[in-house]
Amino acid sequence: MYLDIDEIDALQCYQAAVAAIVPRPIAWVSTRSASGILNLAPYSFFSVASCDPLILSVTQIKPRDLKDKDTLTNLRETGECVVNIVSAEAAQIMNASCANFPAEIDEFAQLNIEQVNSVKVNVPGVAISPVRFECKLEQIICISEKAMGGSIMLLKVVAIHSSDSCTKDMRIQTKALKAIGKMGGDSYATTTDSFDLARP
Repeated sequence: MYLDIDEIDALQCYQAAVAAIVPRPIAWVSTRSASGILNLAPYSFFSVASCDPLILSVTQIKPRDLKDKDTLTNLRETGECVVNIVSAEAAQIMNASCANFPAEIDEFAQLNIEQVNSVKVNVPGVAISPVRFECKLEQIICISEKAMGGSIMLLKVVAIHSSDSCTKDMRIQTKALKAIGKMGGDSYATTTDSFDLARP
């Protein structure tokens, strides 16, 4: 297969990217609107942008109705969030939070998701999450305002919470997270099977 980007549409670009760039870690992002309504939504276009300072990157793909998702809107309004790592145990409830709830609906309350208070931001985290990053908005970079265009949310980490079950000697134990990743379509991957290669 050969695809010339000038000859395919945005949906075909999206399908090729999400099918081939796998597995993708999932940022389950909790935010609060200016009026105080909580929002919780997963994003699989998620990575680390910098380690000093520690900056996470989360990308919103512009919906076809051109209306920004609540996460981006809330970040613009309040500038704070929590990035929750998703374990296999939380897969079903995380997937339920993908639903297109109206902005006035609190996903924590709607889906009966237990929350936990943060220390440095006014947004709760997800109690079931093995690792939580408290963040403040550093910058939003809009790549394109078109449908299927991207806006990168750069989030400065101000605190990290790691559960005792996945922490040893003040270090997060990756295998103990039992994190999941996003594949193409509706598929997910576990991270319980892994192998080691010494760096040359």
